[in-house]
Amino acid sequence: MKKILIANRGEIALRIIRACHELGIKTVAVYSQADELSLHVRFADEAVCIGGPASQDSYLKIPSILSAAEITNVDAIHPGYGFLAENAEFSQICYENELTFIGPSAEIINSMGDKASAKKTMKAAGVPVIPGSEGTLENVEEARVLAEEMSYPVMLKATAGGGGRGIRLVRESSQLGNAYSTASNEALKGFNNGDLYLEKFVENPRHVEIQIVADQFGNVIHLGERDCSIQRRHQKLVEESPSPAVDDALRKRMGDAAIKGAKSIDYVGLGTVEFLLAEDGQFYFMEMNTRIQVEHPVTEAVVGKDLVKMQINMHSGETFPEFLKDVKLRGHSIECRINAEDPDKNFMPSPGLVESFHVPGGMGVRVDTHVYAGYNIPSQYDSLLAKIIVHADDRPSAINRMQRALEETIIEGPKTTIAFQQAIMRNEDFRKGDYTTGFLDTFDYQPKNGKE
Repeated sequence: MKKILIANRGEIALRIIRACHELGIKTVAVYSQADELSLHVRFADEAVCIGGPASQDSYLKIPSILSAAEITNVDAIHPGYGFLAENAEFSQICYENELTFIGPSAEIINSMGDKASAKKTMKAAGVPVIPGSEGTLENVEEARVLAEEMSYPVMLKATAGGGGRGIRLVRESSQLGNAYSTASNEALKGFNNGDLYLEKFVENPRHVEIQIVADQFGNVIHLGERDCSIQRRHQKLVEESPSPAVDDALRKRMGDAAIKGAKSIDYVGLGTVEFLLAEDGQFYFMEMNTRIQVEHPVTEAVVGKDLVKMQINMHSGETFPEFLKDVKLRGHSIECRINAEDPDKNFMPSPGLVESFHVPGGMGVRVDTHVYAGYNIPSQYDSLLAKIIVHADDRPSAINRMQRALEETIIEGPKTTIAFQQAIMRNEDFRKGDYTTGFLDTFDYQPKNGKE
């Protein structure tokens, strides 16, 4: 590949640009009118405005992106995460226009994007799945019969869902009707698809995902796990690798299952197989993300390799280099997502001018961000400002390093989640590694000395 268009914005666009430049590949940034002064526009070799501030007028507008690709004569398109990263139509159109889509084929995206279909595929491949409906539900009555058979509590989930939308926990029969209609309507509005499926609810699980890499010759490896259990409304706030709950034996079992699932669909490139890990050590397939993950830097830290370069190379037709055949996890890594949100007001978005901005430094600290002093945070997009990633010899040292890094971070203007993240790092249960996906449901957020 000689030139890649990045069909995204913000920190992930910058991350891809850096990898491309180190590989000697030219880059093209696309941007909306709201992002004219964004850093990904400045650091790309070329930049093309593709529309207005709203996502549907720019980053989701396939014809505009393809026009930008044509006029800049690129070889490939990297979709990053979010927006069109898991859009089967976009992948297929790229293929039809002889552009390499740095992601899966339309067939694979479709098979994994529909969560009910993905579950059925993984079950057939021998990957453990959560008991539930075989496919999408016909109606609420079918849901009621299945729920009674498997016993409450159960989860209703949007088959085309993501980001925590279209999901409802149902603890008893009387809640099912309202939960069904609410989840279906939410899914219809968010994904233009109101179909639901049903799963047995796993009490007090951890959210553990396996990073896989696959070349075009049928070879698949895994690069360990990430624990993403610290989340609010199903959206991740803190990720770490390795998981405090996973030992070598469990890691091998989960890794083997992820590889088996990826091979069953002839996967190519980077992917993440996500599992729920129950208290008894049993794990169940949740979904497969067919793209680079927001939290990929924690895996990069513990394996010492650049995943984005790896992803580009896999889609360029290369096979695994020798160093990937015996990867060892080293030390411990933690990532905190810093969002422009107000934790004191139910994480209300806080767009606006960044008056001053200082990132932490020192040994074992990395910051992925597109923000700078004078940057105006648009209201149209995700509120992620920065990802702070630390690496140390062991977990206690990584937590202490993250505490120090958060203390050094200065963002004046918008409200941010920095103080909230600091409170998590101080929490005794978190420090002991004793947490589940329900951690924040009972988390008592108290800023240090009343302020931070």
